[in-house]
Amino acid sequence: MSKQIEHYDAGDIQVLEGLEAVRRRPGMYVGGTDVKALHHLIYEVVDNSVDEALAGYCDLIQIIIHDDESVTVRDNGRGIPVDIHPEKKVSALQVVMTVLHAGGKFGGGSYKVSGGLHGVGVSAVNALSEWCEVTVRRDHKIYHQRYEKGIPQSDVKVVGTFKENYTGTETTFRFDRSIFLEEASFKFETLVNRFREMAFVTRGVSIQLIDERVGKETTFHFEGGIASFARYVNRNRTPVHPIIKGEKDVEGVGIEFAVQYTDSYSESAYAFANTINTTDGGTHLTGLRAAVTRSINDYARKTGLLKENEANFGGDDTREGLTGIISIKHPDPQFESQTKVKLMNPEVQTYVQQVVGESFAAFLDENPSAGRAIVQKCLTSARARDAAKKARDLVIRKSALESMTLPGKLADCSERDPQKTELYIVEGDSAGGSAKQGRDRHFQAILPLRGKILNTERARLDKILGNREVRAMISALGTGIGESFDLKGLRYHRVVIMTDADVDGAHIRTLLLTFFFRYMPDLIHEGHLYIAQPPLYRISSRGNIKYAYDEDEREAIIKEFGGISRVNISRYKGLGEMNPEQLWETTMNPENRTMFQVNIEDLAEADQTFGMLMGAEVPPRRRFIQTHAKEVRNLDI
Repeated sequence: MSKQIEHYDAGDIQVLEGLEAVRRRPGMYVGGTDVKALHHLIYEVVDNSVDEALAGYCDLIQIIIHDDESVTVRDNGRGIPVDIHPEKKVSALQVVMTVLHAGGKFGGGSYKVSGGLHGVGVSAVNALSEWCEVTVRRDHKIYHQRYEKGIPQSDVKVVGTFKENYTGTETTFRFDRSIFLEEASFKFETLVNRFREMAFVTRGVSIQLIDERVGKETTFHFEGGIASFARYVNRNRTPVHPIIKGEKDVEGVGIEFAVQYTDSYSESAYAFANTINTTDGGTHLTGLRAAVTRSINDYARKTGLLKENEANFGGDDTREGLTGIISIKHPDPQFESQTKVKLMNPEVQTYVQQVVGESFAAFLDENPSAGRAIVQKCLTSARARDAAKKARDLVIRKSALESMTLPGKLADCSERDPQKTELYIVEGDSAGGSAKQGRDRHFQAILPLRGKILNTERARLDKILGNREVRAMISALGTGIGESFDLKGLRYHRVVIMTDADVDGAHIRTLLLTFFFRYMPDLIHEGHLYIAQPPLYRISSRGNIKYAYDEDEREAIIKEFGGISRVNISRYKGLGEMNPEQLWETTMNPENRTMFQVNIEDLAEADQTFGMLMGAEVPPRRRFIQTHAKEVRNLDI
């Protein structure tokens, strides 16, 4: 086969000048063009203000979302320098706003610690904005510059003066709709969760969020720092002891932590480096966990609570019910990648172990009743873990194909490439029967569940593994669970929860989500978990049939068919009411179906929500129901 040689020389090598590279490849700088990337624009600007706060020059940050989706971020810091840059020969403000990798974080003089390390933040935001305006109050003068798509519209100008000692920077930008997805819009709750977290780790700083679109406003200010965060995380749980906290500088690294055990069965661990939530942990979180385990073992041996013939507690034994929060401030943090989700500095582990170990050991010595309660919780956890290991080994020995005891009998697919297959976890035998008949047997497997699975928020792993429906899921998925969980064994790369569109269906879906969140979180983090969206209505008129997935769609179809008098409407309350062809066409056919991918925007908030909805404490759940009662849709009477 002959190859056609195309013209290719120096003229074909394209050089993207200035911020054009950001506009052409936004994914490299803010992670894409979706809603998550859109929020990242605000975070980048706010991070500059937080850096001023960490340096001790700012204690108020305001974020205002205007009606036209433009955003203003205002702080009372020192103000971005405006004098002429010695190399670029233009105002330093213009350099910061238009040159990548420019900022006060590289030389080591302006900021002792900083979250923004790459210097691409605010200039990338400017590049991806339809327009951006910056106002700086500094040296009793007010400076201003406007940009359009990252290009300055004039030099930096003095537009006024002020006498009072109120310096700072105000940045207003409107994202470029030609770059971001059409439906992208700022979400108030997403921003609330982010800024609440940020206020916890920047103690004494007020962060105010105002949304003029919906008339909402909230301000966060926490003098308690990380201890306040632990109190917030555990507000719907019963604590075993008072919060153990500590704060110390070691070799120029600031370390602050808070630890508390509760009646929960899962661990809630949060790690921050220079106010950045390192969701994959790192050396600081490893140090915290190691210090807790060592301190408890030392105390249990010293007091005789662990007998000579009993083995030391392992890390898993001391994590059950543990809420642990660690925040470090490092002058030169090393992250695994530019997304900054994992801290890599090896010395940090040693420093954190030292600080946490000292405070934790002192607390146990001074509070013997709390010490005994913690050790007792670890002993119970160790025994349950041993029982869980035996139960888990039984589950692992039986592959999904070998096991003849799967409730509802797993109907597997013929395709063996996991990337091409999907497993539908279906509520009830009748729906399972329709799904088995209606599916594409080549790549779709069906696992019907009989009844409701155990509430895994209120049970240990050994009890959970005694539940037939849970065992069936673990066997079918092939990943194992707990210590032996391995995503490489996943037999279906799309795991789809398909339940009825009624109260029972919603409850079963929530029980399943709780299980996956607590015991197979990587399934969610890696994007393998989905929720099927069956239609609510079947609307027919003179032989024409259409399906509506919500009320608005129903009204639109009725209008299209000529009004309510010309149509027959059926409300589906269960998947079993659909025949196999209808179920395939509306809910399982990749060409027509609607599915929601499950993801976690805010780990702390998700942890709170599952604890509140599915935990043992009733009052928080009652308050939630009373607060949101008027927002309920499609409630079966």
